[in-house]
Amino acid sequence: MAEALKDMFGKRFYQQLAMELNKVDGRVHAKNFVNDVTKNMDNLSLNERLRNTTVVMKRHLPNDYKKAVEVLKMVAPSFKSTYTALIFPDFVGQYGHDDVALSLECLKYFTQFGSSEFAIREFLKRDFKGTIKVMNTWAEDKNHHVRRLASEGCRGRLPWSFNLEEVMKNPSVTKSILEKLKADKELYVKKSVANHLNDFSKNHSDYLISVLKAWDNTNEHTAWIIKHASRTLIKKGDKNSLALFNFEKNVKIKVSELVLNKSKIKLGEQLVFKFDVSSEKITKQKLVIDFAVHYVKNSGELIPKVFKLKEIELAPKQTVSISKAHWFKDFTTRTHYPGIHSVEVLINGEKYQKKDFRLSI
Repeated sequence: MAEALKDMFGKRFYQQLAMELNKVDGRVHAKNFVNDVTKNMDNLSLNERLRNTTVVMKRHLPNDYKKAVEVLKMVAPSFKSTYTALIFPDFVGQYGHDDVALSLECLKYFTQFGSSEFAIREFLKRDFKGTIKVMNTWAEDKNHHVRRLASEGCRGRLPWSFNLEEVMKNPSVTKSILEKLKADKELYVKKSVANHLNDFSKNHSDYLISVLKAWDNTNEHTAWIIKHASRTLIKKGDKNSLALFNFEKNVKIKVSELVLNKSKIKLGEQLVFKFDVSSEKITKQKLVIDFAVHYVKNSGELIPKVFKLKEIELAPKQTVSISKAHWFKDFTTRTHYPGIHSVEVLINGEKYQKKDFRLSI
């Protein structure tokens, strides 16, 4: 993904950035800045270009940190809601540790243009207690970008960033923030809270369940968070997680043989599969039906990836027919390799039917 996106840090962007910097501070020479920041740029990845921009800005902005961030605060609104706007919090994350109070205020400001979630971790790494105390106040801010930063910035496992060991060891250190956000109405915030909690699925599942059990699932916003925070455990068939949503613990069903439309497919084609699910219980059963594709990796190893299919309530003795078409295309996040793959039916986390097929490239 990084290679596909890196061109957003191109000459046109740097010309605009140089012009905006020069408008605010005439001592920034636009042509010199562009020449400096684009020098040897071609081989840099997306995030290497981002960091290079930060380093070059440091050379061209005032040496006084306070004056430098004042310039950036005036420039940032010109780059609202773009990935390139991450240069502003990144500058703070790299150079703002001698004035923490000012830096945290700057990150709070910059996050409305481009998230400060990566930069804030530089302060959490150096002073976790002091930084998390400030982030607790952000959880009550009127700006949803700031509230989202309160949750996203202190996730134990944040993609594209380092893990926070304090959170990995003791997840309760972020609980006060999540409690303040558990009924947030903004989807942007709710997704962050759910992802923050879902991070605990691997090493702190008991803690995760205890938090979700205590929350009021009659609130529609809290219920949404609870559901999405539980998604990994539900896919694994965790009984305590399934119980949160009244999914059947003692499943009694029969799954007919899984049928594929083809035994061989080519990259770019669909695989269509179908199966029947029949109840063998005298009471209704609430079921979550997923499927896993076991992808062949470059090493030849098979790695399963679970996908959502549907949720159903199966009446006594009822049979339902289920079918699904699944595309096999290369994406920036997934590369396919030729070989024998498998598709597998999962119901309430339990494995049922499985069928092999060959994918050619």
